[in-house]
Amino acid sequence: MARVLPNLVSFLSRLPVRVRAVGYWSLVYGYSLLCGAAALLRLWWSLVLRPTSTFRWGVRDAPPACLNDTSLGTHCYVRIKESGLRFHYVAAGERGKPLMLFLHGFPEFWFSWRYQLREFKSEFRVVAVDMRGYGESDVPLSAESYRFEYLVSDVRDIVEYLGYNRCFLVGHDWGGTVAWLFSIHYPEMVTKLIVLNSPHPSVYADYALRHPSQLLKCSCFFFFQLPRLPELMLSINDFKALKALFTSRSTGIGTGLGRKGRWLSSEDLEAYLYALSQPGALTGALNYYRNVFSSLPLTQQCVRSPVLLLWGERDAFLEQGMAEACRLFIRNHFRLNIISGAGHWLQQDQPDIVNTLMWTFIKEGEGRKSHRN
Repeated sequence: MARVLPNLVSFLSRLPVRVRAVGYWSLVYGYSLLCGAAALLRLWWSLVLRPTSTFRWGVRDAPPACLNDTSLGTHCYVRIKESGLRFHYVAAGERGKPLMLFLHGFPEFWFSWRYQLREFKSEFRVVAVDMRGYGESDVPLSAESYRFEYLVSDVRDIVEYLGYNRCFLVGHDWGGTVAWLFSIHYPEMVTKLIVLNSPHPSVYADYALRHPSQLLKCSCFFFFQLPRLPELMLSINDFKALKALFTSRSTGIGTGLGRKGRWLSSEDLEAYLYALSQPGALTGALNYYRNVFSSLPLTQQCVRSPVLLLWGERDAFLEQGMAEACRLFIRNHFRLNIISGAGHWLQQDQPDIVNTLMWTFIKEGEGRKSHRN
């Protein structure tokens, strides 16, 4: 298996473009159907074991108290003229201070940055956005509405609406992917880029094709291409799969920490279930995946902003080998920190370490160079 896929990729690369495209999409949809078949088997088994509870789930009607914690900031909304979409964000810190913009991953929302909102509001105007399809932001139901160019345009429009022409940009997981892309296309708008557990998109595509172990870890990319079935599988047994994602021994927040870390409280978990149980929420979140194969490879790849890449050593979804390869696409200062014992949800299970490393990176170069708002 370790040799079959790289050899197949090499073989396809030597074929005519049209034949290569057919082969590429055959691989994508073939693997998607395989993942779908495995999901149907799990669904059948769930029906055997829990026939009365499998299809039982419900919308959480009221947000838990932690989502209204005033120490995190003020809840605000903006409607972008170009897209017509309304975005929700939480902001703290004085207006006029440098902007630090946070982009969350899957399946999260602004709340995943709660530790950083409190930490950096002393010196920044900190803003954590619900990206399109998440939280209280609008949820376009068309998968086409989640193409890379629209996600990048959202960031540009939000920065400009907030009254800035540049920012310190911080992204995790899918938010990290969008942050990489924004820095590629709008380098003049990024003072410094901070990415957590998210490789440069070109690194991810190349690495996954050449390392079958990573391809297996990202099998959800293929499963999520299917219509409706992924939403069903994430919902059954009152969102059991989502609960496991955040709390299980293998993938959960705080899992396997060899030193003091933060665990997800029951109230924090309810915050995620509240957001993701709303009508259309799962479809919006999954639509990020439903465009990924048609958006690669990238036509532009180089990042010209200084970059800090933070990586949890125990990430259950992304192999560490991708982190160092990101250096190839950065034309400025690059700092990589591998955090021992931490998992995928880095800013939540090791916030103190993450915040310290962010401060160090932000302060580098001060005195030699001023930053414009």
